[in-house]
Amino acid sequence: MKAIIFDSSTLISFAMNGILDVLRELKKVFNGSFVITQDVKREVIERPMTIKRFELEALKIQGLLDEGVLEISAKAGISDGEISKKTEEILKNANVIFTGKGSDIKLISSGEASCLALSRLLTEKKIANVIAIDERTTRMLVENPENLRKFLERKMHTKIKFRKDNFEFFKGFKIIRSAELVYIAHKKKLVKLGNGKLLDALLWAVKFKGCAISDDEIKEIKKIA
Repeated sequence: MKAIIFDSSTLISFAMNGILDVLRELKKVFNGSFVITQDVKREVIERPMTIKRFELEALKIQGLLDEGVLEISAKAGISDGEISKKTEEILKNANVIFTGKGSDIKLISSGEASCLALSRLLTEKKIANVIAIDERTTRMLVENPENLRKFLERKMHTKIKFRKDNFEFFKGFKIIRSAELVYIAHKKKLVKLGNGKLLDALLWAVKFKGCAISDDEIKEIKKIA
């Protein structure tokens, strides 16, 4: 078994761009599961369903769940209790790493933390997995916490203190973004628009809906396409 764990940010990007069908097509060629946690379900379905502005996107994501394109984490053999316990551990470690202006900086929410928790639990069971997350902070925390410190200093205009020992706790997670997913879909010809500008349009669409990707990164992806 292998799995892609979807954070709210990636699902929202696909939903708001009207390209959830890309996930349906990707699932057909992916020999594994697309998984969400209960925290992510609350963020992308349950809460938005009560807000008229976001109700349609929530219904569309619910449709993916009803069809089995997305699965709740319990189907991957991980209980909600296990995830909740690990999520608290993730939050405890993440939100005390950096201190600025006299207080700890809250880096991640319970939804993002639950994705990291599920990933770690699946890895412990030797189930290959990656986390699809568009949010910059969590990805930088996992991939380059020193760069995250510098980013926070620029953003907050203050010196940031950090607990370097906590960096080790976040090593080993594998992250992808909606940008990489649309690139794969384009490469496999899963998007039914026969236009030479399609990849460019897809990459800029997810960028404008929250995917943390630079202009230079978009250029590099288009070069290798």
